[in-house]
Amino acid sequence: MLCIDTSSLIAFLEGETGADIDLVDQAFSDEIGVIAPVSLSEILSDPELPRNVRDTILQLPILLVLDGYWERAGLLRARVLSKGRRAKLADTLIAQSCLDHGATLVTRDDDFKIFKQVAGLKMF
Repeated sequence: MLCIDTSSLIAFLEGETGADIDLVDQAFSDEIGVIAPVSLSEILSDPELPRNVRDTILQLPILLVLDGYWERAGLLRARVLSKGRRAKLADTLIAQSCLDHGATLVTRDDDFKIFKQVAGLKMF
């Protein structure tokens, strides 16, 4: 299962190119691409999001929030912060969703590397 981060999903929708975009395209073709609930919220927050894009986004499979998710996310963020590193709340929530489901995160955002270091987040 590949969890498509907001950064790669937006780039995909805007027709950009790159290795992550090729992977996003293949993941959706193979029906193994999913998004985290936070990514859905981030994308839908764009007041100028075209209706057809919104409708497409709403059809994508979304990772479920599992019992204990909020506690695990808080503890994950605390581990990152204890190392003197920055941990945006949205990034932490996306990382925890991936960790809970054993999903590999496809992203263009280097901020996720710390979650790989401290928690073993699988990334592309």
